[in-house]
Amino acid sequence: MTALFNYDKIKSLVYTEKSNKQLAEGKYHFKVDSSCNKEEIASLIKKAFGAEVEKVNIINTKPKTKRFKGVEGTRGSYKKAIVTLKEGQSINFGS
Repeated sequence: MTALFNYDKIKSLVYTEKSNKQLAEGKYHFKVDSSCNKEEIASLIKKAFGAEVEKVNIINTKPKTKRFKGVEGTRGSYKKAIVTLKEGQSINFGS
């Protein structure tokens, strides 16, 4: 196994009202690549942000059909990971 890590598998931070409330509990929501598993996500968070991961929950969101000005389209599906950090750990996204 190589020592390279693919940081592109963590796509973005999911920032909603619910995820904002859960930040106080040490839970962070990320959009991740659909091929990731829990162990891989935990190791990527540890390598990228230097935080100890306690638990990882994964949610596969389904595509939604939406209508805009009479034209139907679909939002894409994605995999979301809810990462719970150990007590006292946090991730700083600022400078």
